[in-house]
Amino acid sequence: MKKSIIAVLAAGALLFSSCIPGVSNTTNTASSGGLLSGILGSVLGNMLGLGFKSSDLQGNWNYNAPSAAFTSEQTLARAGGAAAVNSMASSLTSSYNSMGINKKNTSFSFGANNQFSAQVNGIPFNGTYTYNEKTGEIALKSGVQTLKGNVTKTAKGIGLMFDANQMATMLQNVGRVSNTTAVEAVKKLATSANGARVGFELTK
Repeated sequence: MKKSIIAVLAAGALLFSSCIPGVSNTTNTASSGGLLSGILGSVLGNMLGLGFKSSDLQGNWNYNAPSAAFTSEQTLARAGGAAAVNSMASSLTSSYNSMGINKKNTSFSFGANNQFSAQVNGIPFNGTYTYNEKTGEIALKSGVQTLKGNVTKTAKGIGLMFDANQMATMLQNVGRVSNTTAVEAVKKLATSANGARVGFELTK
């Protein structure tokens, strides 16, 4: 049985239930849970299988906010539910800010010919990519290096996410981020909960 990717955005999470079809929101946001309950209710849904085709991926995408995901609702629940969502969003925002990652220096462009070009932390790299519409899996090959991750649809664009080791490679080897403390914080965050993925929300 294919695993689903449960996406959690550091920015705009509360908009998911109203902006994305197929995402359930059964939590009462007016309850004592308040903000956290609203975030939790808005992210519980299968973010794959929404008709996100290869053609939807093509184009130029700019960094908008940190993005995180759990590979299933079960892993989200085991990680601590709403508290884990809030903590992960806050930690990613802080780490990315420390690295200097922003909308001007981080972007991805995917072509119809399976070519991609990108910059992370202002460092450009390019190569070829493959994308599986059914699983949401993506592989970016640049030289001898291949980064494997997941793509999900979000309210504002897409989430491009990787596991802990792949994300560390993305930041240090590709983006040449010198703030190793911040990189280790992101890596630790992704490994702290089994099934967690971290990365970027990208918008056109």
